[in-house]
Amino acid sequence: MSEQSKHTALYTRHAAHGASFTDFGGWQMPLKYRSELEEHHTVRRAAGLFDLSHMGEVLVSGPQAAAFLNYALVSNLAVIAVGKAKYSLICTAEGGVIDDLITYRLAEDSFLVVPNASNAGVVAEELRQRAAGFDVAVEDQSDTTALIAVQGPTAEAVLLELARPEDAGTIRALKYYAAVEVELVGLPVLLARTGYTGEDGFEIFVGTSFAVRLWDAALQADGAHGLLPCGLAARDSLRLEAGMPLYGHELGLDTNPFEAGLGPVVSTKKTDDFVGRAVLEPLKALEPARRLVGLRAVGRRSARAGYDVVVDGAAVGTVTSGLPSPTLGYPIALAYVDAAHAAVGTEVQVDLRGRPEPFTVIPTPFYRREKAAGTPQ
Repeated sequence: MSEQSKHTALYTRHAAHGASFTDFGGWQMPLKYRSELEEHHTVRRAAGLFDLSHMGEVLVSGPQAAAFLNYALVSNLAVIAVGKAKYSLICTAEGGVIDDLITYRLAEDSFLVVPNASNAGVVAEELRQRAAGFDVAVEDQSDTTALIAVQGPTAEAVLLELARPEDAGTIRALKYYAAVEVELVGLPVLLARTGYTGEDGFEIFVGTSFAVRLWDAALQADGAHGLLPCGLAARDSLRLEAGMPLYGHELGLDTNPFEAGLGPVVSTKKTDDFVGRAVLEPLKALEPARRLVGLRAVGRRSARAGYDVVVDGAAVGTVTSGLPSPTLGYPIALAYVDAAHAAVGTEVQVDLRGRPEPFTVIPTPFYRREKAAGTPQ
């Protein structure tokens, strides 16, 4: 199969549900099944089912696994407890972002690193190269692992439909950025509570051969939970409302963590050397020359990636992502702008194909869910 036509184990299920497909990182992935607006609102009001099996899964294990990841990634992975997760970055020696990723500590000497789909192979190979001299094994398990996400206010209720009664308490108690091994519909899975939508939600890591069984069971769960399959279009609008970066838009080899607002991810307190430290540590004390900011349109026209941000007729930045917010009812965008124009409340314009339109710098995330009592933080 060519790199341009990879299919997940759920491809036939997506086609059966009438999905429109798009290429994403060399994978044919469902863009939408119905209206992307309907799918977006489904996640905000009930729950959406997402196939994320194009993401990568790299198992790092061995006596020096923690020390190795402290060298390979910019964060302090050695301090996270078993069963917890950490958002981090893998950077070049020059400080550019190769990828953002989540790492789960499965045991004292075992970690699961989850890179983005378009970078899965790159990250796996980079980790292999950086492992030289460490007593670790780096195993790319992407081909044998499927990843299914359930996101939305009723996500927990959906999971409880699939779980054994004796696991119900464990699932309810699962904290944000944590993971646990449980059974769903009789299948052993790693269940994580993270998410990319701004809602409560779960990611389910399961063997590829079991993906269809789990997907079907989720859709056959009690309809009162409102679960519907959702595609990448809704996932993109949801993550933008939540102010979360997308690699290739807000992050890349030409960006460093500090201008992206991810400075806290870089741990200069850890004593370990890490790839990029020599460049990144001095940057921590400096004001970035540009910053990633949120923009709200004054009018009704939307900014799109690549459009110039303008002040007094001069370009001061570039839009990285933009669309009309289905939840908020007005256009929003993320953009890199010169630090002098990055303060909240600053009035700028975006050049929409030759027509300047007014925008205002506002805080992110654009959308923040209301947490009910007892909801994991």
